[in-house]
Amino acid sequence: MSINGKRVIVIGGTSGIGLAVAEQAAKQGAEVVVASSDQSRVEEAAAKLAAAGQVRGIRVDATDEASIRSLFDEVGAFDHLVYTAGEALLLKPITEVSAEEAKAFFERRYWGAFLAAKHAAAHLRPGGSIVLTSGGVATRPAPGTSVPASTTGAVESLTRALALDLAPIRVNAVRPGVIRTELWDGTVPEPQPFLDAVAGTLPVQHVGTPEEIAQTYLYLLNNTYSTGTVVVADGGQALV
Repeated sequence: MSINGKRVIVIGGTSGIGLAVAEQAAKQGAEVVVASSDQSRVEEAAAKLAAAGQVRGIRVDATDEASIRSLFDEVGAFDHLVYTAGEALLLKPITEVSAEEAKAFFERRYWGAFLAAKHAAAHLRPGGSIVLTSGGVATRPAPGTSVPASTTGAVESLTRALALDLAPIRVNAVRPGVIRTELWDGTVPEPQPFLDAVAGTLPVQHVGTPEEIAQTYLYLLNNTYSTGTVVVADGGQALV
């Protein structure tokens, strides 16, 4: 199956992985809608992607159900949803994490995905799909990752449940490893040395790029026989 001529919504599509997914989808002939909470970034992303194909931008607050509902009502019928929205990782020992911090992290990464799937379902055309975003800490947590590990684990469980709940709409997730995006700027004090150190531990000897991981999302959009699956693209991190 090809996404040429299909309408694809990318929530979190103004930077990092989401932006790369939007660009590759547009280059494959899809009509792409990029959505995020910052209006200026929405406009910048839409302008940047204009050369790739048909792209428009819409502001959405992924922590607000009314805003999410409004997004899908505005777009109308469409074919595929990709959800990549998320902020910097919350890396703290559980004894130092406040309930408010943990709940706020879940709000965008888990509840945003939950509500996006809920309100997308009525607008998805036959043959449509949803691709959510997990993370390597779902199965390989480290000290200080109790919040992102539990959030990504919840997204993977949600993926499997939605594949049955929304069938025949296909629902899958991507579990990226360490990807070189802006996310790390707000996660660790010195991103480049951290990324270089991680690269040295991986069998592929480099951390992933947004363009590399975007291909995994496009695979799931195009593969009509995959649902309820979590596809891992981590440079072999699970092996070391």
